[in-house]
Amino acid sequence: MEKVGWWQWCKCFLALLSTAAFGIGAGGATVSYDGRSLIIDGQPKILFSGSIHYPRSTPEMWPSLIAKAKEGGIDVIQTYVFWNIHEPQKGQYDFSGRGDIVRFMKEIQAQGLYACLRIGPFIESEWAYGGLPFWLHDIPGIIFRSDNEPFKLHMQSFTAKIVNKMKSENLYASQGGPIILSQIENEYKLVEAAFHESGPPYVRWAAEMAVGLQTGVPWIMCKQDDAPDPVINTCNGMKCGETFTGPNSPNKPSLWTENWTSFYQVYGEETYMRSAEDIAFNVALFIAKNGSYVNYYMYHGGTNFGRKASAFVITSYYDQAPLDEYGLTRQPKWGHLKELHAAIKLCSKPLLSGTQTTSPLGPRQQAYVFKGNSGECAAFLVNGDDKDVTILFQNISYDLPQKSISILPDCQIVAFSTAKVSTQQSTRSMISKLQFDSTDKWQAYKEAIPNFDNTLVRADTLLDHISMTKDTSDYLWYTFRIELDSPNAQSVLSMQSHGHALHAFVNGDLVGSAHGSHKNISFSLENPITLINGKNTISLLSVTVGLPDSGAYLERKVAGLRRVRVQGRDFTNYTWGYQVGLLGEKLQIYTNLGSSKVQWERLGSSTQPLTWYKTLFDAPVGNDPLALNLGSMGKGEAWVNGQSIGRYWVSFHTPNGNPSQTWYNVPRSFLQSSGNLLVILEEEYGNPVGISLDTVSITKVCAHVSDSYLPLVASWIGQNQTVETHQKNLERISRVQLFCPAKTRISKILFASFGTPGDCESQAMGSCHSLNSKAIVTKACLGKSKCSIPVTSKIFGGDPCPGLPKALLVEAQCTWQ
Repeated sequence: MEKVGWWQWCKCFLALLSTAAFGIGAGGATVSYDGRSLIIDGQPKILFSGSIHYPRSTPEMWPSLIAKAKEGGIDVIQTYVFWNIHEPQKGQYDFSGRGDIVRFMKEIQAQGLYACLRIGPFIESEWAYGGLPFWLHDIPGIIFRSDNEPFKLHMQSFTAKIVNKMKSENLYASQGGPIILSQIENEYKLVEAAFHESGPPYVRWAAEMAVGLQTGVPWIMCKQDDAPDPVINTCNGMKCGETFTGPNSPNKPSLWTENWTSFYQVYGEETYMRSAEDIAFNVALFIAKNGSYVNYYMYHGGTNFGRKASAFVITSYYDQAPLDEYGLTRQPKWGHLKELHAAIKLCSKPLLSGTQTTSPLGPRQQAYVFKGNSGECAAFLVNGDDKDVTILFQNISYDLPQKSISILPDCQIVAFSTAKVSTQQSTRSMISKLQFDSTDKWQAYKEAIPNFDNTLVRADTLLDHISMTKDTSDYLWYTFRIELDSPNAQSVLSMQSHGHALHAFVNGDLVGSAHGSHKNISFSLENPITLINGKNTISLLSVTVGLPDSGAYLERKVAGLRRVRVQGRDFTNYTWGYQVGLLGEKLQIYTNLGSSKVQWERLGSSTQPLTWYKTLFDAPVGNDPLALNLGSMGKGEAWVNGQSIGRYWVSFHTPNGNPSQTWYNVPRSFLQSSGNLLVILEEEYGNPVGISLDTVSITKVCAHVSDSYLPLVASWIGQNQTVETHQKNLERISRVQLFCPAKTRISKILFASFGTPGDCESQAMGSCHSLNSKAIVTKACLGKSKCSIPVTSKIFGGDPCPGLPKALLVEAQCTWQ
């Protein structure tokens, strides 16, 4: 069928039907959609999704991560597909280890969840080269992500490879598998205009190509408001309830593919903190405005192992997500969103089959009401103001906290408020288990500084760093010679670089270092130097800290030296010698085999730049996650038993004077019981005797609940309200609920106050305090893995301050049984 005919058929098909249905395989499910939601086997769905990227964790972590997501009310696990780990060399595929996407999908299926597969295959995702394999860069005539035949050829080949791999394992819902959605391309609208007339045809081609692969499930394009039918356009961002203009067809549902739970962090910048209340408000608003699918990006961020983080992005990824880098629940974010999901699911029937009406409740207040044909009713009362208000809804008065949405599953009683966090907060602790605090524990190997005579690659100009290294190393040596026939002379070495960092050596000695930043990768370095009589070698080590991951014409991005001067003389167009990578990398001295190929020495009393360090250690007992504390180091990379745990850059401080990241994840699966090899490559003057291996655990939990707060949604009785259930729901009371992690118990009540206490940060007693608070809480909680205490005066033997609103604040310590 010709292309024009195919598109005409699609448009006619969608115009005739109120739903878009996709194929069904033997034993599979029908996945379709209409203007309200995705429909699975004829059932409309409100779906909550969480992004968990399989290569950013380990296969051993996947079951626990998925189980915790499910417990948190997640229905769908969403992941990108990472082309450059699956096809690192053209035609050579790898689906092993952390890249075992089939195993990941089958684990999702085993736990009864759906999957959304974002193939891309350009993904951005703060991942090196946006997920594209670097060999594409060297394809003659290629222009990434445009109506360019070489790029389309390879993009189609890889997309088909992934689709066929999923089909061969029966992983699409149409075959009985978990995958209910697939994505082609990624936020293309952000760059489309830069490609001029080559942009729109590429979008149409990508959609047609994807749909033609016949997965039996819908395809989506995020941030692509003109996504061709039948592909669904979706929203990305923090406030899609406010910013999304909606689907581009009345027959398509409103889907939110990226609700950023925090934001990625770069070296030199602070962590972005996004509150549980803000996330919940924007999710509830999106649902109130007819949204039916919300994905949290990220639900678990994980770790950018190896060299896969993009330019200047730290190794830890979205550590502030509901599940932190190590897979621990981050409270109250995880628990508050769990409550939100449960409250919205109570409203499912009127949301999906009812009629929506809206009515103003004030200048910045709005009611979104959904009424079903059988009398079901649900309401979302929105207060967009920065102050608390009291409104009248259906002749009943409601207090709405500032910037909040109250959810009423029966249009009468509030089951959940986005602004009232009843779930506990948790404290993550790093506890040192192994200290590498003696020079006797370390051996060192000084990386060789190349000189011009030993280089094999020569050019009469400065070459591009990225094109030379081809993503095989972060390092490129630029070397040249200067000969003097006079006594030692003072001079000035001046350099300009387009990123990302630079170390300058003259005759083997470090004379200066400099670097750019995520916002400004270009920088200059100027240092006085001393040149000797005779031959002088200047060796300049250019360092990238990740490849770029975004922007139009990614294949044209460059890095490295742009200009070099010595005492005013320009050496830019001069004879240069080049060496890609370090000798230690080439010999793989971070492995047991490779480390035997060089002569290691005992660590001295002082450290030198560009030095490798190694030591052996036994794995700490227990199952707690582990992290390497590299606070004493500068910049480099670390390996455990030959596996890179990522780059570190502790010396690049934030505006507050702190490292962007100090602890680095060491998965237990990387370790053996004894004799583990730790190798550190240090570019600067870091001292390895300050390194420690720490356990990561939740050691404290705290809850602060007011008597005006809402009970947990699980206590809601019945979805179809009767007089009896209505009364019981009115009588529900708020509670403090504490939970320690698995295999731990509450060993001590650190603070307890019923009255007018402070909060979990201050833990101060207020002017009103029940004297028996700690005794009552201790009796209820000590020695238990979880406990629940009603926030009522009756429990505490009377009202300590009649007429005042009261709260219960409890902090408890969790220890191993």
